[in-house]
Amino acid sequence: MAIRTVVWGENIHERENATVREIYPDGMHATIAAALNTDSEIEATTATLQEPEHGLPLDRLAETDVLVWWGHKAHGEVSEEVVERVAKRVWEGMGLLVLHSGHFAKPFKRLMGTPCALKWREAGERERIWTVNPGHPIAAGIPENFVLENEEMYGEFFSVPEPLETVFISWFAGGEVFRSGLTWRRGAGNIFYFRPGHETYPTYHDANVQQVIRNGVKWAYNPMPRYGAVHDAPNVPVEEALEPITERGPRLHQAGEEGYK
Repeated sequence: MAIRTVVWGENIHERENATVREIYPDGMHATIAAALNTDSEIEATTATLQEPEHGLPLDRLAETDVLVWWGHKAHGEVSEEVVERVAKRVWEGMGLLVLHSGHFAKPFKRLMGTPCALKWREAGERERIWTVNPGHPIAAGIPENFVLENEEMYGEFFSVPEPLETVFISWFAGGEVFRSGLTWRRGAGNIFYFRPGHETYPTYHDANVQQVIRNGVKWAYNPMPRYGAVHDAPNVPVEEALEPITERGPRLHQAGEEGYK
């Protein structure tokens, strides 16, 4: 069965900015989904901020293997209920790809637990992306380095937790560098952050960028069944201990009573 992928887009700049609309007439989310759908192993659909429940109701997320997230202008408009819903599904095993300015997206910050801040400059400068982990599945088919002629600069320090792996590092014409392809695991879920994708440039039409995102979806996919037990904190009765024990001290909770959360 194909990897069921939802590409979430803010869908604001495409409607309000003529430059962005000319590059992505159907929206960035549609361009990314179309690129994913060129791979027979992926089945991508889209969701946007403007839809009821931001296009991510419980039943749809329950059937989503990987969620791809792009946001920028309206991070604050994403409801806390949906943020917690997304985080819960990642803990249970749903993959998450966060693109470009999604570093400030509420679900990403919720899962990272850090500010996720960085330096930036919007000057359309050259970005050279170096593949520093060529044996990683996300780097499959990607050259040693590739160039985006016009991009927004992101620079260190990037205040995220120490990553599981660093796959790409970017250099910009102004001299800055940035860890532009990072992975983490949260619960049973795999997370990949990929830096390129400023909306006023045709980054998501670039063949290498599209290939990285396709690779990222395949890497983030967890084929195991949903791991619902990640949320459980059972109070195990004395008589159900794996080895015989005798209760020897006072306790706060009665048998079967829930703990404090």
